[in-house]
Amino acid sequence: MTSTTGTPRPSSLTPEIAARLKRSADGLLPAIAQQYDTGEVLMLGWMDDEALHRTLTTGRCTYWSRSRQEYWVKGDTSGHVQWVKSVALDCDADTVLVKVDQLGAACHTGARTCFDEDVLLKDADRDAGSAAAPASDQ
Repeated sequence: MTSTTGTPRPSSLTPEIAARLKRSADGLLPAIAQQYDTGEVLMLGWMDDEALHRTLTTGRCTYWSRSRQEYWVKGDTSGHVQWVKSVALDCDADTVLVKVDQLGAACHTGARTCFDEDVLLKDADRDAGSAAAPASDQ
């Protein structure tokens, strides 16, 4: 992972895992935090190799703050801790899914999730009869 000054940040992530990751141009992976027992999607953060290493080894979610250019452990200042239950890579190895036990709000606004406020479409809003049936290939 390279800092904004072009200097690589050291990481203790195992080389076997690091070699599998497909990072963005700035060396980051999106990390989706999901409540382990309900499936509720809580938030999206960013991890570099070291943040992923810390998440895997400490049992607490660690993210890379793009705005502050520093690591942050979810809950250190708010008390809204994310206890790691499992960590998985997606099929392309370019996104991490972290299943957590979230204590308190996950969103910096104080909401339970970062996806509570601006719902663009709800399943209940769709009328099953008004959806067009897919065209037949025959």
